[in-house]
Amino acid sequence: MVTYVLDEKKGSELLNSEGLRLRDTESIIQSFNNQVELNKRISKPVYHISLDFSAKDKAKLTNDLMVGIGRAYITKMNIEETQFLIARHYDKEHPHIHLIINRVDFNGKTISDKNDRIRSERVCKELTRQHQLYFAKGKEQVKIHRLRGADKTKYEIYEAINQVLPKCENWKELEKLLCENGIAISYKYKGQTSEIQGVIFRKDELSFNGSKVDRQFSYSKINYQLYQNAHKASQSYYEKLDYKTFNLLKIGAELLNPDYVHSQHEQQKKRKQLNRFKHKKRQFGPRL
Repeated sequence: MVTYVLDEKKGSELLNSEGLRLRDTESIIQSFNNQVELNKRISKPVYHISLDFSAKDKAKLTNDLMVGIGRAYITKMNIEETQFLIARHYDKEHPHIHLIINRVDFNGKTISDKNDRIRSERVCKELTRQHQLYFAKGKEQVKIHRLRGADKTKYEIYEAINQVLPKCENWKELEKLLCENGIAISYKYKGQTSEIQGVIFRKDELSFNGSKVDRQFSYSKINYQLYQNAHKASQSYYEKLDYKTFNLLKIGAELLNPDYVHSQHEQQKKRKQLNRFKHKKRQFGPRL
């Protein structure tokens, strides 16, 4: 890992470190290995993190700022009393730094990596807000040509849903259009009931929960979007109708409504009774 991070072909620049001999690459590697000897029970002592920033922030991301962000990340991840190095790479259009951290601390204790993905996401968002850096929207910064395997398939599913969802008003329509893109849909149910709790997308023998494809593609969020699409389409349909056609459709709908027919029948009976009363009143005159 040290050899990769400090590879000169990547335009690597060592920015900061703690507890390491920096004479050359071999000295750094030996420093890490010497500390690992304090705890031979650990199977994965190397902690490697890449912090990537948007190219939009390239001008403001000086080496000093990136070192500050890197050290703040380590602190907020509750990583203390251990060796680390921070190096910057210049081989991509976006600024990024690599952190190598020894999971065996100065006292030989193991630094926990429990729930590190969740904690890392929270810390990265916090640092991005703190330094007023650019937040990429959705998956706009994904380099599609670099994706492989499951990541590539998941992104293809994301792209397909993104394209066809605005055209659909119900799940059947969504299933049909995604099927044309080689994507199948299945559902997760609550216990033995027919209540749907989740959605699964499948392509090329790989399956992903909707929320794993993207947070906006959970079952509940897609369901709400389909409802919105149907509602909007309904409004648009009636807005295009002329006044006469709209009234004819309204009358037809009312006539097909049993409650409406019943109420009209009752009103008709009342009008007949009132007319008979008025006729008798004219015939016999007012009562004394």
